[in-house]
Parts: sequence; structure tokens; C-alpha cells
Amino acid sequence: MSTVTTPATRSPEARPALTDGSAWSRWANAHRKWLFAAPAMVFVAVLIIFPVAWTGYLSLTDAEGSVRAESEFIGFQNYLDVLADTDRFWPAVLRTVAFTGVVLLFEVVLGMAVALLLWRPFRGERWVRVAILLPLVATPVAVGMMWRLIFDPNIGMANQVLGWVGIGPQPWLSGQHSALPTTMFIDIWQWTPMVVLILLAGLTSLSDEPQEAALIDGASTWQRFRHVTLPLLMPTVIVAILLRGIDALKTFDILYATKGRGGGSFHEVETLNVYAYGLSFDYNDYGVSSTVLIIFFLIIIGVMWALTYRKKGLER
Repeated sequence: MSTVTTPATRSPEARPALTDGSAWSRWANAHRKWLFAAPAMVFVAVLIIFPVAWTGYLSLTDAEGSVRAESEFIGFQNYLDVLADTDRFWPAVLRTVAFTGVVLLFEVVLGMAVALLLWRPFRGERWVRVAILLPLVATPVAVGMMWRLIFDPNIGMANQVLGWVGIGPQPWLSGQHSALPTTMFIDIWQWTPMVVLILLAGLTSLSDEPQEAALIDGASTWQRFRHVTLPLLMPTVIVAILLRGIDALKTFDILYATKGRGGGSFHEVETLNVYAYGLSFDYNDYGVSSTVLIIFFLIIIGVMWALTYRKKGLER
């Protein structure tokens, strides 16, 4: 009679010990999203930190003529001089704020209106969307040069169209008081489609149930928009304001393409970006230009923080 032998079970002490890398593997698996993103984060951080640090250093010196020339450390004297400049700096700040505020207001309002029109499907919707996105295809410099020709006081199409309805020619970009509003119009024309895309994406992600409930309760179209659609869409609106507001703050291409150095003969469209560019490349005053850029950078950081804080408050 044969006997059946069963394999002996090994005690826990007899099991092979865990490899030395098991603890590291568990930690890496728990933090894998940070490990995968770490190289890109380090790369971006280096690209940001070095230019900002170098600009901050130049702002504390009297560097001019060449960045390789010897410069003297003067502390915060450049900041005191810039903040006391009521001829160029503070007017540039006011133009920057005015330009950003006006274009942002019109782009959000018009973007919301167009996004609501495109929200529901209709015949020819695809072609309408393509036509609306056309301004985003061209670069800002090309757009600026195109509108510069359109608004030319002598051969421009804009004055010809006004002449057809009995209105005299307008200075448009050549006028001291009309140049800034005209550049605002150009920016609104080009970048409203971007706001439309953001808001339309937010609208398509909304649930239909709140709309249907409000419709059953007898709410009008305006009441549904004001009390249902807009509150639900507000986080997306804040994102659109954040992205477009920061971009509008640092607008340079359109202003330089339409008015050139100094924002015009009377600095009529000279924003902080144009002012800093002129200090660097027209006057080679790198210390003062770096000071303007650092102040501008702090303004942008403050705006980003305020809008991000507001968005988090709405999401709670």
C-alpha cells in the first residue's frame, strides 16, 4: 500500500525575505503622479526661476548699455525712481489697466452671448463655428498689420465705409485719443473667439435637469439664465477671465504692430509691456526696465491670486 505524501507547509520564518527595494516600490507607487510630473515641473521651474531671479538682480543695479558691462548695486533706488515717474510709468499703468478692463469686459459679454447662441444645435452650426474661430488662426502681428491697413486714414477701408453713410474720415490709429480704443477693438475682434470656446465647453458640460426644472416652474429665458445657467457656469467664467485677463495684461504684439516704438508719438498706447520694451531695446536701460518688469510681474501674480481665490470660493 502506497502512502501519499503532502508537501510540507513552510513557516512564515522560512518564506523569502522581501527585497530591499520593496519599501521604495510601495512609496513610488503611492506617489507615482508626482514622480511622473517631477521632471517637467523641475524643467519649468528652472525656466521660470532663472529669468525672474536675473531680472530681479538687474533691477537692483544701474545696468545700462550692455548687460555684460560693469554695473553697480544701488538697492531699491530704481524702484523709487520708477514709482515716482508720473510722466511715463503711471500713465502706462493706467493704460494697461484700462486696456485690460475694457477688452475683458467686452470679450466676456460677447463671448457669453455667442456661446449661448451656439449652445443648442441648429442648421449650419458647424460652418458658423468655423467662421467664428477664424480670427484665432492669424498671429497677433499679422492681425495688427491687417487692421493698420484697414484703419489707414487715407486708403483704409474703414473711412471709405464711413463715407458711404455720410460720416467724415476718422483718425483711428493716428489720433491721440482714438488710438487706444481702436487697439482695444482689434484685440476684442481677435480674442473673443477664445472666450467663446471656453464658455461653450462649460455650457455643454452642464446638466439639463436644472434647466428643465426651471422651465416646468414657468421661468422665463432670462430667469433661467440668471438664476440657473450663470451660477452653474460661474467657475468656467472665472477661468475664462483668468486666462484672458492675464493675456490681455501683457499684450504687446498688436500694440507694437499698430503703433510702433513707444506706443506712438505721444505714447498714446504705451502700456507697461511696451514701456519696458522701449527701455530695454531703445534706450538700453536694463536696470530701470527690469524694475518695471518686476513690478509688472507682481501685478500679474496679484491678479492671478485674486481670481484663483475667487474661483475656489465659488467651487465650495
